[in-house]
Amino acid sequence: MSAERTLHHFPLDPASRQVRLALGEKRLPFAEEPAKYWERPSELIAMNASGLTPVLTIGSGRDRLVLCESRAILDHLEEAHPEPPLLGREPAERAEARRLLQWFDRKFDYEVGGFLLHEKMEKRLLGLGSPDLAALRQGRDALRQHLVYVEGLLSTRDWLAGKRLSLADFAAAAHLSVIDYFGDVPWRDFPAVKTWYMKLKSRPAFRPLLADRWPGLAPAPHYDDLDF
Repeated sequence: MSAERTLHHFPLDPASRQVRLALGEKRLPFAEEPAKYWERPSELIAMNASGLTPVLTIGSGRDRLVLCESRAILDHLEEAHPEPPLLGREPAERAEARRLLQWFDRKFDYEVGGFLLHEKMEKRLLGLGSPDLAALRQGRDALRQHLVYVEGLLSTRDWLAGKRLSLADFAAAAHLSVIDYFGDVPWRDFPAVKTWYMKLKSRPAFRPLLADRWPGLAPAPHYDDLDF
């Protein structure tokens, strides 16, 4: 099978960003194919019945492998390319990384992204009108609660799941980076989280995310600043 990879993704989708970070950290080259998932393009639906990003294709023709959704893709990358390991080397650390992956992809996404990103990004993409101020307030309040939790984790750990960088860090950074794109993360109130995020922003795998721009959705001025 050819090692040719193409990632069909939306640049401001946290799930897509997790896969981009993992591919970059493992130094696996890939082509990018931006997808407007909200328009339900036929090519994307043909690959993934849910119509959602990300989708990673590997190879071509009859041997083409189509991987859909972030968790399936991340699991495949860990199995097919185990070095460097992004789930930790010890069972307890791997379990903690998986727990935090679930935390950010389900709890954080529902309580924070479901309000802030829906109001600030999805409504604009779908032409649904202005953001609802009450929904924004609810999302920001939930964000602060999550940051208190993350600040506590980082007060005793080098990285979120333990001693080593893991997919847990990439999941958290993927979600927070999109929210930071719109300027809603109160970094000054959470110094440990800010230091952790600065370390991630300086990694080569993270640099392409800082160059992301989408027409009509301008980033906050500090978004791509490594010393914010």
